[in-house]
Amino acid sequence: MSKASILKPEQSYIYRSYFEMPYKPEDILAEIGYRLTRKRLALPKSTQLLESLQMLQTKLEQRLTYVSLTSEAARRETLIAPVLMEVAEIAQAQLRIEYPLNVNNFLKGTLDYFLYRESQVIVIEAKNADLARGFTQLAAELIALDQWSDSQQPILLGAVTTGDVWQFGQLHRIEKLVLQDTQRYVLPNDLESLMRIFLLALEKA
Repeated sequence: MSKASILKPEQSYIYRSYFEMPYKPEDILAEIGYRLTRKRLALPKSTQLLESLQMLQTKLEQRLTYVSLTSEAARRETLIAPVLMEVAEIAQAQLRIEYPLNVNNFLKGTLDYFLYRESQVIVIEAKNADLARGFTQLAAELIALDQWSDSQQPILLGAVTTGDVWQFGQLHRIEKLVLQDTQRYVLPNDLESLMRIFLLALEKA
């Protein structure tokens, strides 16, 4: 007996729809033609001098003592936006917030954060608590970016975050394979590693 389809051709799905689905991420992505594998990723890091790193880390530590991270808005303004703004300034990259990306009825909606420099692009999805389901949404956004972008970038990088915890994912475009990093980065302690991963991805442009 054939398995019932998760995605209905007559329906329309935004990226958040994938966060809300109660199915296994592997099964959801398979219906769009992609595979999912979980493994620890050895993500390369930039070696450039980061003069403002200590100042940013100190600011984040101070903010955590004053701000309650009970809402997604608080997490965005307190932790996520400052980190991504710093990355954009150092890499001289463009940062788009609430960036609309519509590919088809299965892949449409708004990216929380979109970083790009020439042909190198990074997508970041912000979530209040649930990283596991958040990664499914991130994977859908990476797939949309794969189908939308005409750049020659063979691997697309993305991250899902609750603000204090970050998890990376890669989409290998030729293999149609999404890799979910089993390692997680925690702010403010892992700020340097997090920034260096983003910066090297943008330096390749």
